[in-house]
Amino acid sequence: MKGKNILLATAISIGYLVLASILIGFKTEQVVLVAIFNICYYLSKPTRHFILALSVFMVFWIIFDFMKAFPNFRYSSVHIQDLYDAEKRYFGINENGTRFTVNEFLALHQQKIFDILSGFFYLAWIPGPIFFGLYLFYTKRRKQYFDFALSFLLVNFIGFVIYYVYPAAPPWYVALHGFGFNPNTPGNTAGLGRFDAAFGIHLFQGMYAKSSNVFAAMPSLHAAYPTITLIYALKNKIKLGSVLFFIIMLGIWFSAVYSSHHYVFDVLMGIFCTITGYFLYQFLYKKSKGFKRFVDYAAVEVSK
Repeated sequence: MKGKNILLATAISIGYLVLASILIGFKTEQVVLVAIFNICYYLSKPTRHFILALSVFMVFWIIFDFMKAFPNFRYSSVHIQDLYDAEKRYFGINENGTRFTVNEFLALHQQKIFDILSGFFYLAWIPGPIFFGLYLFYTKRRKQYFDFALSFLLVNFIGFVIYYVYPAAPPWYVALHGFGFNPNTPGNTAGLGRFDAAFGIHLFQGMYAKSSNVFAAMPSLHAAYPTITLIYALKNKIKLGSVLFFIIMLGIWFSAVYSSHHYVFDVLMGIFCTITGYFLYQFLYKKSKGFKRFVDYAAVEVSK
């Protein structure tokens, strides 16, 4: 291992810890992340290649976490009632003379089986893409892995930009707080709390207590992740994986609305981010020589 690589890895690790402490405060998981990165980086050549490939997903997590330091509602007005009204107008369901949003209608018709399935589907939103990426990586499809991982990252960037251009409250916020804006609203499990209750655990409660931003419902990146994963499973002709991720994709789309974490509009915008990110990546790879050189170089380096 070259000395400059050791210095670079050390500088990145220290720089991240310092910046994280300044922006969002010191947290144990930051040290754990840096420890995992450094152990894998220095342990052996295979583990170094593994963690460098996985760093694409680590970059996503770091950026998402840093969003806590820059709440989107500071930069644009939060959309609450206008989004709710649009959802009811275009996707509303009439029952007994009253028009409901889809999530309100589903809340009136809760089923325990849907509570449980929604929880399991929602738990797959990040592990699914990561495991699929590792599958590509360890079946020697290194170029395909970087295509997928970088497309995934690009979809996130597009979603993050929309978060700041169009801050939006989730359905559960309207159900609990109405149409008034409260910047200090904590994260909420909403319908996913029923999954916790069914098993007597606090899994989603712990996850949403650490939510980076309550007003980042549009687009639904929960809906985007299984979609981009399915696209690359199909692209790489992975038949069983395609079927699996198709089921997961539909399950997460349904769960997002059923649990009152997203409107139908949010899910559709998540799908839009996926399609945009996919074709933008293809464009950059074909039209930008520097970008193509970077992707090809990374794929070759982790294959040595």
